[in-house]
Amino acid sequence: MFEGKCLIVEGRSDKLQIEPILNENVTILCTNGTIGVHQLEELLDPYESCELFTFFDADTSGDKLRALMDRHYPEAEHLRTMPTYKEVETTPRKVLAMILLRAHFSIHNEYIL
Repeated sequence: MFEGKCLIVEGRSDKLQIEPILNENVTILCTNGTIGVHQLEELLDPYESCELFTFFDADTSGDKLRALMDRHYPEAEHLRTMPTYKEVETTPRKVLAMILLRAHFSIHNEYIL
């Protein structure tokens, strides 16, 4: 079992956009798009003792994933990008940093506005 923070994103591009911002060890898991309950449970089972966060796109796919997480992991905190950017991977890192900072993640100083 793992401990600490676990951030669930949709894809590898989202993970690569967020990773450099973080100034702490955070497990970042990718759903690789819309997944079912069984796959989600398999993905998150080793991380059930972690503090769960989601950071999905501001679109229909992201809404479906948030709803799935709400049903099966209601303790997860949802982070959201601004509708202007729609996707995590296209959101500027400084904007992502502010969203992560508000959720009490430690970020590198160079990303603070």
